[in-house]
This record gives sequence, C-alpha cells and structure tokens, in this order.
Amino acid sequence: MVQRSSLAVPCEGPVLALCFLACIATGLELSVNNHAADFSLSTLPGPAVSLSCLVQNSSQAEELLWYRGDGKVDLKDGNKVNTSNICISPVTESDNGVTFTCKLARDNSVQVSVVLDVQFPPQLSGEESLQVEEDKDVTLTCNAKSNPQAQTAWYKNTTTLTLQQNRYQLHQTSEVFQLTIKKVQKSDHGTYTCVVKSSLGEGRRNFHLRVEDKKPVFPKEAVIAASVVVTVTVVFGIVARKDKIFKCFKRSSETAL
Repeated sequence: MVQRSSLAVPCEGPVLALCFLACIATGLELSVNNHAADFSLSTLPGPAVSLSCLVQNSSQAEELLWYRGDGKVDLKDGNKVNTSNICISPVTESDNGVTFTCKLARDNSVQVSVVLDVQFPPQLSGEESLQVEEDKDVTLTCNAKSNPQAQTAWYKNTTTLTLQQNRYQLHQTSEVFQLTIKKVQKSDHGTYTCVVKSSLGEGRRNFHLRVEDKKPVFPKEAVIAASVVVTVTVVFGIVARKDKIFKCFKRSSETAL
C-alpha cells in the first residue's frame, strides 16, 4: 500500500500579510486536506490522490475554483459550493512538481495551493552498440528521470571506470548523464555501464563500444595536384598527335567504291 506524507511549506512574510488581509476583507478562509496554508504532498506513481477544498467560517454559499497550474479545472455543478473535491488518477511521473490551487471565486486572493511531490526511482534500462574510429571522440549518453535526484557511476567491463585526466569528460544534469572519451584508443574497446542510483532504486544501461582501425587520410591538396597533372598530360598528348588523329579520322570517313 502506498504511503503518502505531506510537508507544510511556510509562506514568506509579504505573502502571509496579503493572505491575512484577504481573510480580513472577506472574513473567509480556505483549507485543502486540512491545510490552511500552501503545502507539498508526497506520493508515489499509480494510486489516485484526492484533494478536498473547504470554505471556513462561511455564512452563505461560496463558489470555489480549482486550477492545475495556470489551467482552470472543469468542475461539475454539485462540486463548486463551499466544498469542492478533485481527484488525480492515476498519478504519474509527469505530475511531479505540478501545482493545484483552490480559490474563492469572488476573491481569488483567498487561495491554498498544493504542489505534488511524486517520488519514483530512476527509469533506465537496455543496451546500445557503438562503433567509432580510432583517434576520434565518442559520447555515451544516459537519459534518466528520477525523484529524488539520482547519482551516477560509470563502469567498464563491470569494473569502476578510472577517470583519467584529459581522456574522459563527465557532463551531468538532472536528467542527462554523459561520458565522453577523447581520442579513442584500441584499449577503450569494451562494455561501458551507466548506473543511476537514488534512495528508491537504480537503473542501468550498457554501451558496447567497438573501436575500428583508423582510416588512411589522403591530403586533399595532393589529390588535386595529381588530377591537374594527369589532365594537363592528356591534353598535351592529344595536341602533340593531332595530325595523326586527324588523318585517321579522315580515312575512316571516306566511302569505299
């Protein structure tokens, strides 16, 4: 069974002052899941999450509004007055960090927001084969989302990779983990593994790297010069034998009687 926990996030001074003045002006307060201030709700992917908004100290019918981010939630008529409930089902990784806000319709400054904190382990698996020519660079990339943020480690042939200076470069963001091998050598041939680990679990991806022989490189200038020499030689040869070529052409054009 999924356990959920919530952590209240205190408002800053100016925000609290505005909330307090708004409450004085309307005489009303809102609460969401018994929280009268903005808070964060931790959960896991899968099971539904219910949010219940209630008008406090109400002496008349008060309409309520719900927002997901900046978008207004479409509520049924029987789910708008004094009490309003919404359900997020199923909760997914994409709901992480999304803000749900309940507002008083006649005074939008009276509101309570909930930020979903969807926690999930790194999602990473599979394998990839790469071929690279000797002396060229190659980059291995792992794309992995997780919450809380994960740490990464690289292995070569199941052994922790020793990161030699000027040979390996690491680049890491919250979702992208990259290993760049500079000027690949034959000894770099093998299987590299990216292991992404957090407190909730780990994921891994294998890269089978094959280093090919360096292809011979012909200087472009030398090729061009050789082409020019061949062309000039052919042209001079044709010019030098033009008389014989002309006579042969003339004989072949005569008609025998």
